Amino acid sequence: MKHMQCAIWTVLLSCFMATTYAQESTEVIFYKSHEPKKQNAPFSDVVQAGNMYFLAGQIGMDQTTRTLVEGGIQAETRQAIKNIEDVLAQHDLTLDNVVKCTVILADIGDFAAFNEIYTQFFTKKPARTTFAASGLAANAHIEIDVIAVK
Repeated sequence: MKHMQCAIWTVLLSCFMATTYAQESTEVIFYKSHEPKKQNAPFSDVVQAGNMYFLAGQIGMDQTTRTLVEGGIQAETRQAIKNIEDVLAQHDLTLDNVVKCTVILADIGDFAAFNEIYTQFFTKKPARTTFAASGLAANAHIEIDVIAVK
């Protein structure tokens, strides 16, 4: 009987410790944009939770002119990925740190053309979700957001 009580207490203590560890608070940091013209945006460019970095969606906008690049889906895809690289670099990360991408296309018919560019940059093949929506910010053809791990 004494061995049974000891075993029960051991299990209960282990469960308590596991629960306490699982509920430890993770510091969450909300970063403003490194782009001066986006400092007052109503969202963070990056939110860090522990070693995970959640990036806001990027469109094919040239950040210096604040206009979409010309050239359609492939040019916008290239620029959106460049914008992602720029944000990641602010936190000593690269595309190799990306573990998840969410891609929103204005037209699902652009999937193949987008994928031609995307596969040139995301060579580690992070998990990905791709879908189409009827309207994107600034009438963009594409928006991409990522989650990266350091």
